[in-house]
Amino acid sequence: MPRIPLEDNFTDVIGKAQRGLKLTDEALATTANIPVADLHAVQKGEIRENTLLALARPLGLERTALLALARREWYPEQPIFKRGFSMFNTAFEDMTVNSYLVWDVKTKLAAAFDTGADSTAMLDTISSERLTLRNIFLTHTHPDHIADIHRLAETEAEIWASELEPLGRLGAKTFQENAHFHLGELSIKTLFTWGHSPGQTTYFISGLSWPLAVVGDSLFAGSMGGSPTHFDMQLRNNQQKILKLPADTVLACGHGPLTTLKQEKQHNPFFARRS
Repeated sequence: MPRIPLEDNFTDVIGKAQRGLKLTDEALATTANIPVADLHAVQKGEIRENTLLALARPLGLERTALLALARREWYPEQPIFKRGFSMFNTAFEDMTVNSYLVWDVKTKLAAAFDTGADSTAMLDTISSERLTLRNIFLTHTHPDHIADIHRLAETEAEIWASELEPLGRLGAKTFQENAHFHLGELSIKTLFTWGHSPGQTTYFISGLSWPLAVVGDSLFAGSMGGSPTHFDMQLRNNQQKILKLPADTVLACGHGPLTTLKQEKQHNPFFARRS
């Protein structure tokens, strides 16, 4: 698969933090002790390092990680799964979106996580690996993540989503937090990491080459899902639930490349240790 660009650049990260904290440009510039004109320049994509460093603290961002993101100095090392895992990246309008497939190599039972814009490649993998798709787990129901749900559901797999997520006419079964599912030797646990959507769910999977967390739009490599209304809860849920998973956990994000918990704790401006 071609290298997938990071979902967010430094201006996206600054914008998400500013909107989430409900700071006007004037308030942010005053708190950061910079001219409003300098803030506007950075918002337009100019890399003004002193301005970025000044903005980091009032936005709750780690300054070194923010600067590295602006300089394009970091891209996550990609973990390798020997078997039982596939990632699919499909175009949806002006962006791309990820979906995932995991399976138990002995029983050939599989689970899909979201559908992406087009499930053709996923269905081809199910066929070529001779898998039985048992479940379709939804991280949330924003259109890009369920765009091909009806075609994928033709496999007769059960659709599952959080009891807190708007489901419309999807016909999905619902679960509470800390629900457990099993596919042969694979174990899947649900964690409610809401904020970006009311029922945004992270699925923690054990039994593969690495512990795996399918995080949807809760978190991205070098960033996180935005929420102008529940930013504080998105941030808190990420910190209390995702960042406390085992240190070697791989993070399968809704957009952008795979990453790992270790790398995000070092390089994500929202979560890296404050310097």
